[in-house]
Amino acid sequence: MVKGDKSVWKSEYFLKLQRLIEEYPKIFIVGADNVGSRQMQQIRISLRGTAVVLMGKNTMIRKALRGFMERNPALEKLLPYVRGNVGFVFTNGDLKAVRDKLLENKVAAPAKAGAIAPIDVFVPKGNTFMGPEKTSFFQALSIATKISRGTIEILGDVHLIKEGTKVGASESTLLQMLKIMPFFYGLKIFHVFEGGSVFEPSILDISDDDLRARFMVGVTKVACVSLAIGYPTLASVPHSLVNGFKNLLAVAVATDIDFKQADSVLTIRPLIFASHFFSLSIVCEG
Repeated sequence: MVKGDKSVWKSEYFLKLQRLIEEYPKIFIVGADNVGSRQMQQIRISLRGTAVVLMGKNTMIRKALRGFMERNPALEKLLPYVRGNVGFVFTNGDLKAVRDKLLENKVAAPAKAGAIAPIDVFVPKGNTFMGPEKTSFFQALSIATKISRGTIEILGDVHLIKEGTKVGASESTLLQMLKIMPFFYGLKIFHVFEGGSVFEPSILDISDDDLRARFMVGVTKVACVSLAIGYPTLASVPHSLVNGFKNLLAVAVATDIDFKQADSVLTIRPLIFASHFFSLSIVCEG
């Protein structure tokens, strides 16, 4: 590519990135390690009409973002995450649905020597259908075996590779001999950008019910503290009113004092209310 063509290509890339940022307010920051061009094409096809994938050199992405920050200062929050083999996935759709589509597209891959294992790898027990001449290979890896009907049988499940460790040459060879492809690669979601904020993708798993439940836990704690110290708040006032009404009912049950609201309640089941409020008054007095 000649210098003039390279300049034109850069200019078109900047314009495309600017257009996508203006058109799509939601962005996934994704890693593309071990994702080949064919798989990337499949991912683009699966997201067609829902999201747009844009990869590029980090220096170009950072330069473009700095140029757009004057009009959109929130883009500065993306700069610290533009490192390594990363790209952007732009969307206007539901973040959780797009996230699921991204994670669906994975391709099985062998454990190559020198690679960092993304997961734990186990070799299941059972017949390997290999001849006895391979026994020494299993012995070198401290894998217990026996000869069964002329073939090697592994006696128990073997934890061959631990997550986060480097795959050794022997482990890689064994998995290839057993025709096991333990790893699955695809775009990995690092962060999500929406509304000027960058957050972890795990936040997408929090439902409205979860938020409501956590909010109510907070309201309950505020009400408890308010009642304990005698300081009224919006959270505690309803409880104070109810407790006050209960105390009035307890008084009405224990004395000849009567009032309209007590009559409407006590006429339902007077004995039950009498025993309940009598015990309640004892707890309060104690």
